[in-house]
Amino acid sequence: MPDRMRYISPLSGRYASKEMQYIFSQDKKFKTWRKLWIALAETEKELGLNKITDEMIAELKEHAEDINYEVAEEREKIVRHDVMSHVYAYGKQCPKAAGIIHLGATSCYVGDNTDIIIMREALELIEKKLAGVIGKLRDFADKYKAQPTLAFTHFQPAQPTTVGKRAALWLNEFLMDLEDLKYVKSSLKLLGSKGTTGTQASFKELFHGDLDTIKKIDPMIAEKMGFDSVVPVSGQTYSRKHDTRVLNVLAGIAESAHKMSNDIRLLQHLKEVEEPFEKSQIGSSAMAYKRNPMRSERIASLARFVICDALNPAITSSVQWFERTLDDSANKRLSVPEGFLATDGILDLCLNVVDGLVVYPKVIEKHMWAELPFMATENIMMDCVEKGGNRQELHEVIRENSMIAGKHVKEEGKENDLLHLLAEDERLGKKFALTEEDLKKNLDLKNFTGLAEEQVSDFLRDFVDPVLKEYAGISDIKAEISV
Repeated sequence: MPDRMRYISPLSGRYASKEMQYIFSQDKKFKTWRKLWIALAETEKELGLNKITDEMIAELKEHAEDINYEVAEEREKIVRHDVMSHVYAYGKQCPKAAGIIHLGATSCYVGDNTDIIIMREALELIEKKLAGVIGKLRDFADKYKAQPTLAFTHFQPAQPTTVGKRAALWLNEFLMDLEDLKYVKSSLKLLGSKGTTGTQASFKELFHGDLDTIKKIDPMIAEKMGFDSVVPVSGQTYSRKHDTRVLNVLAGIAESAHKMSNDIRLLQHLKEVEEPFEKSQIGSSAMAYKRNPMRSERIASLARFVICDALNPAITSSVQWFERTLDDSANKRLSVPEGFLATDGILDLCLNVVDGLVVYPKVIEKHMWAELPFMATENIMMDCVEKGGNRQELHEVIRENSMIAGKHVKEEGKENDLLHLLAEDERLGKKFALTEEDLKKNLDLKNFTGLAEEQVSDFLRDFVDPVLKEYAGISDIKAEISV
């Protein structure tokens, strides 16, 4: 059936990278199963199970990569069991070793261990891209750390900040996500081979009750698979709280990306900052002039999906019965891969957007000048007090003129003329010989941004740069956006 005649997930068709798609592919999963079967057989042989020979293990290794998918698929139609179908198919390729494949194990030996291995590898890719976003945001924040801009509380103009300081707020949240990711990634443990209820009863039978030998099985398998440790206790499966912890990390990244993308969308509306817009890109089918922030909007859209998706493993974990139920399986097959694929797409978009963010200082300054006279009134009042004025009288003069200027702006659509009104007022401008130009000279935009520039420099030096030292050349990472 042609692709256009069947459903294809947009995550694979439009958003996620080929690299992340392969990590969650069937090929990756089943090849990992075979590596785990080899690790189990090697461990059992090394611990004295004489029925397993070097010849058998060599045969298993010879066919570790060339999976006979057609045989496994036909077998699954008969037995309705994916693990046993692949045990059967592997045995067809390895007739000498067929009788010892999966010896002493249960399905979760390959299923759960593979899930942990794949999640760790996927987190490594997410970590790389997240560090790339941090690196690009770091450079952007540094470049614009001194560029004054209106700040907003409640989306109402407030005391000015700088473009770089605002970017530092985004950066700080991504830095928190990286810290969480590294912790969770480092805490992932292999399940090992625990048996049907986690008691390793089958190995007690295989090794005739030799507890010292049995205790060596899991650590040896873990080492062969590149892990330092295994979960200390389990039922048949690893605790599904591991999935919850992993997807909560992804949801945290989605939260940070959503917040940044919302800010960029609002700033693009103000024409102060703009996401990349390609030469042939169409903003609207009807309005040819439009430059919509479609990539930031897509970030927000995918981020909402990931945030909601994180609820899936939480519910799944909470309703597992005793040592194992199977109501996790279908949910895990959807929620975990799709959470990673969507987050991968989000980070690729973030890399693309941050790398090409355009700042328009003249528009920013125009907006600041529209509001700055109101914000500067306290400075003007203090200057006049130094010249001998009465603070209370001056406050009333400024209040009256501010109301008039506000009316001109809001009701009549005029420019903010507060400085002109103050200069012409007999009680202020005329009395203290201050012209409109005199008042304007005191309004250096940088005088109103507080310690924003210094805060950015300190933050980058003390918190961001030490983290980025672990990721050499990460600021050069690029992302391909397919649509």
